[in-house]
Amino acid sequence: MGLKTLAEISRFYGGDPDYVIAGGGNTSFKDTSTLWIKASGAPLGEISEAGFVAMDRAKLTGLWELALPGNSKDREDRVLAELMAARKPGEENKRPSVETLLHDLLPFTYVVHTHPSLVNGLTCSRNGEQAVRELFGGALWIPVSDPGFVLASAVREKLDEKRRNGEKAPDLIFLQNHGVFVGADTPEKIKTLYGEIMAVLNGAVKRRPDFGGPVSEYGGSAGAARTLGKLSGGSAVFSRNNEIAALTASRAVFAPVSSAFTPDHIVYAGSDPLFIDGGKDIEAAWKDHTDRTGRPPKIAALEGTGIFGLGGTEKNAALALELFTDTMKVAAYAESFGGPRFMPEEKIAFINNWEAEQYRARLVTGSLSEKWRF
Repeated sequence: MGLKTLAEISRFYGGDPDYVIAGGGNTSFKDTSTLWIKASGAPLGEISEAGFVAMDRAKLTGLWELALPGNSKDREDRVLAELMAARKPGEENKRPSVETLLHDLLPFTYVVHTHPSLVNGLTCSRNGEQAVRELFGGALWIPVSDPGFVLASAVREKLDEKRRNGEKAPDLIFLQNHGVFVGADTPEKIKTLYGEIMAVLNGAVKRRPDFGGPVSEYGGSAGAARTLGKLSGGSAVFSRNNEIAALTASRAVFAPVSSAFTPDHIVYAGSDPLFIDGGKDIEAAWKDHTDRTGRPPKIAALEGTGIFGLGGTEKNAALALELFTDTMKVAAYAESFGGPRFMPEEKIAFINNWEAEQYRARLVTGSLSEKWRF
């Protein structure tokens, strides 16, 4: 039991793309004085005991007594500084997960937070809250929140309310447009709870994405790939299958995947996919898009052709495409719960400008220099 067990269960979920892709998810183990939390950017699928940060729980508790700035940037900067100060001696070269405070709040020895596309088909749907009540009884639902301190504050408020009412803390917490937290005192119970979640959702989902058909064939789009690769400063990775063919039939049909469902989608695939109407000049469409959004796209959809993942390297382009594939899954699953619901624009803007998520993305894509690794 303990840290070794935490690493084992982290690899169990982190190595399964049904639960974790890219740098998503975080896990923890705690005793009365110490919380061991996944270090930011550490891949769960390969994590060892060295990939966790030991945190002083007394200092984490003390953070709630601070008078924090009202401005979101100043607040997050202060919270980050306090989290860094709560690291135990010898942990100075690691940066704790942005969800450290939430993990510390939950009264369970082990906590495993993941973003399965099947779960997010529920949490990113119009009727998600109602569906959670119907399917998971006493599970907690948290409306869409900025990750980190704001999310932890929302959960803390709900836990305090349950405590005042004499209720136990829920072992399942579903987060709108984010994922699920599962808590238990043993790894076996964690696996049981996750198994129950997936079984229930597999029974409730009525449509699954159709990824059959030709995959990753450029066909007549090699010229588009060269142009998009040049515009993105690196690479364009192409994909086409039955689901993509349907979604790229027109701009209107593309609408259910035209924005971001979760923070991970924003970080790795961007919040503003570029849709290029058939016959339109690609460079002109790119310029129009970047002028409007203020940033280059990480995904480009070419009408009637397919999807391109874009990035400075082939790895980054492939990662963008992988996350957009998850977007398509979420959109399909959400049809069973009233239809898809994107993150609100103000929440998308927060993630696009949040240093913590920019840091995580740079770690995963390998674009963070050693000088700035914590």
